[in-house]
Amino acid sequence: TEGIPDKVMDAIEQRIPLGYRGEPEDIANAFLWLASDEARYVSGHVLAVDGGAVI
Repeated sequence: TEGIPDKVMDAIEQRIPLGYRGEPEDIANAFLWLASDEARYVSGHVLAVDGGAVI
């Protein structure tokens, strides 16, 4: 997001249902869960880690 004006980023953030931009850790946590034994029965699913943007 470097180089993107704050005004533009604020407009994007306002359209995210959860109300804030995700952090890299939010994405990483989803992948860590998918790689864990807790997700061993998950297959063929599209996991949207987007703060509810695609609802």
